[in-house]
Amino acid sequence: MKIKLMISERTLSATLEDSIPAREFFAQLPLTLQLDDYAATEKIAQLPRRLSVAGEPAGITPVAGDITFYAPWGNLAIFHKPFGYSKGLVRLGHIEGGLQVLRAKGPLEVRIESD
Repeated sequence: MKIKLMISERTLSATLEDSIPAREFFAQLPLTLQLDDYAATEKIAQLPRRLSVAGEPAGITPVAGDITFYAPWGNLAIFHKPFGYSKGLVRLGHIEGGLQVLRAKGPLEVRIESD
């Protein structure tokens, strides 16, 4: 499943995993969200509905470009820097390049649509 993330004047392309949580995320599109800074490594936003994580690994070690769901808080997390193993984190997909726009300080508005 291909999606696009539109931030300011930039459009980022991403591919979602073939998984139940990724399909549930895809079903919520299109979405307009405010991405907030978190831990100087990611941008986070609340989703309209939680995603099912049954059968998913207990956690992952995210890399820059990963689009993830943090099950304990029910939020989307998009990593612009790598991070350590995080229990409760589920990979939904990955952005192909252009992460500089996500590194801007402060909140960003993003429009996420199917591509």
